[in-house]
Amino acid sequence: MTEPLSDNTADVIVVGAGPAGSTTAYYLAKAGLDVLLLEKTAFPREKVCGDGLTPRATKQLVAMGIDISEEAGWLRNKGLRIIGGGSRLQLDWPDLASFPDYGLVRKRDDFDEQLARQAQKAGARLYERCNVGAPIVDDRTGRITGVHAKVGEEKRETTFHAPLVVAADGNSTRLSLAMGLHRREDRPMGVAVRTYFTSPRHDDDYLESWLELWDRRGPQDRLLPGYGWIFGMGDGTSNVGLGVLNTSASFKELDWREVLKAWCASMPEDWGYTPDNMTGPIRGAALPMAFNRQPHYTKGLLLVGDAGGLVNPFNGEGIAYAMESGQIAADVIVQAHARATPAQREIALQRYPRVLKDTYGGYYSLGRAFVKLIGNPKVMQIATQRGLTHPILMKFTLKMLANLTDPTGGDAMDRIINGLSKVAPKA
Repeated sequence: MTEPLSDNTADVIVVGAGPAGSTTAYYLAKAGLDVLLLEKTAFPREKVCGDGLTPRATKQLVAMGIDISEEAGWLRNKGLRIIGGGSRLQLDWPDLASFPDYGLVRKRDDFDEQLARQAQKAGARLYERCNVGAPIVDDRTGRITGVHAKVGEEKRETTFHAPLVVAADGNSTRLSLAMGLHRREDRPMGVAVRTYFTSPRHDDDYLESWLELWDRRGPQDRLLPGYGWIFGMGDGTSNVGLGVLNTSASFKELDWREVLKAWCASMPEDWGYTPDNMTGPIRGAALPMAFNRQPHYTKGLLLVGDAGGLVNPFNGEGIAYAMESGQIAADVIVQAHARATPAQREIALQRYPRVLKDTYGGYYSLGRAFVKLIGNPKVMQIATQRGLTHPILMKFTLKMLANLTDPTGGDAMDRIINGLSKVAPKA
């Protein structure tokens, strides 16, 4: 590993130790680079999340050497149960060469810490309670060369320096904003709200998705845009939440916490999703989708995970794409670091946004079209009622929504999905 020039200087600074930042730092450190991983809070810490991981995210955990055994506290799931239009369909995750045939469930309050500790073990230098503020910018070139931060409980003012900085600071990504990278208003945005209940349904080995979200509080039942979920945590509790898209007319006017309460009130009483059984407050978070902040590399700054809007617009999944983009960014940085001149390094770094667009651009464009369609509750209702009665169609839909296909040698469904993603614009 490269010896640090000082405690505050490194080859790369990674801001944020969520899944994107910790994965980036892990692969950089493993390749021998000196990495500073700066996290504003202290572990363990809570994040708003469904806590359900698809096989896509599971693959990333395996690649990082995380112990995902049941003995280590992970709950495996076999697939997705879809409820809507008066139907109930249980679909197993597909059998693929590229991905495992199971997903996982784990609470975010210690999931992120496991990844951060794995990055530390690989050699990354983790600073907790390190609140990053303004970037340090070279007046001559406009490039980022470090960050100002307040460290520890005493909020000691500190500067950290590196020729490259990775913004892994989530949807709010103050670092990107300070570098002039603003959110694209033409990209979908979602909101997730969730809470936990003690429930006899805690030991479910399928993730459960409700495609119809009814608001039954007024004189007339109203179908809302978005979907609900119930994920058994295996610890006596269920994570119950909903995801809503900003393409709907009612996005700004409704209190989604109240909608979640109303939806829970419509559930069978013996499931236990009542206020008395709630184990924590209802929390909400934004879901930045489909590359809603670009460019993903500029002037020494790379965006990974939610900071770059990498949430899948089809299903609201963010962790798999946070980890994958972290691995891609690390690979590009490692190759750039080995170049002899600044001009050569810059050519290598410019590859990062191109790889992201080649990997996800077409698929996310399809997702944006999908989001516009289901923003209309009538379209969602028709699709649910017609689609759920066709298991083959739903198997195709599961592969499409979860982005689970074999890139080479797959079946006919894989070839169709891969083909559609290839011909869609990579915007």
